[in-house]
Amino acid sequence: MVLKKDFYTRPATELAPLLLGKLLCRRVGDTVLRCRITETECYFGEEDTACHAHKGRTPRTDTLYLAGGVTYVYLCYGIHSLLNVVTGAENHPEAVLIRGVEGASGPGRATKALGITCADNRLSLTEESGIWIEDDGTPVPPHQCLPRVGIDYASKADRDRPWRFVAT
Repeated sequence: MVLKKDFYTRPATELAPLLLGKLLCRRVGDTVLRCRITETECYFGEEDTACHAHKGRTPRTDTLYLAGGVTYVYLCYGIHSLLNVVTGAENHPEAVLIRGVEGASGPGRATKALGITCADNRLSLTEESGIWIEDDGTPVPPHQCLPRVGIDYASKADRDRPWRFVAT
């Protein structure tokens, strides 16, 4: 079952662990690739110093201010396109980074495996857009809640938040 828009209106802090075990889907020509999500990480509002929108709305972060259910894809280190699922209510910037899928550990490897690029930014998570998430009835797997990684620029309190979720 394709997840509907109302699924994504929950806060990122609630949605991040719920995405574990779901299927990230990508249409490439006539083929649909499906990869089970194994790791996520959430970013929550301007108050979160690790969130791209911490310093406010800009052309780059505008997508984060949309209502949940769209993609936020950005370039990291000039080489990796990273996929985030925008969550929550309109005008509160928050998202869940897809950090890993079965067979591709790491956010850059996950997008590469699925052919996701920055051209896929701001797409609705629907079959029509070519990127969506399905729930095939698999329960949320046992998982660890760990501190986020790669955010040395954030405050210590935000670096220490257990907002990375890894299926075990």
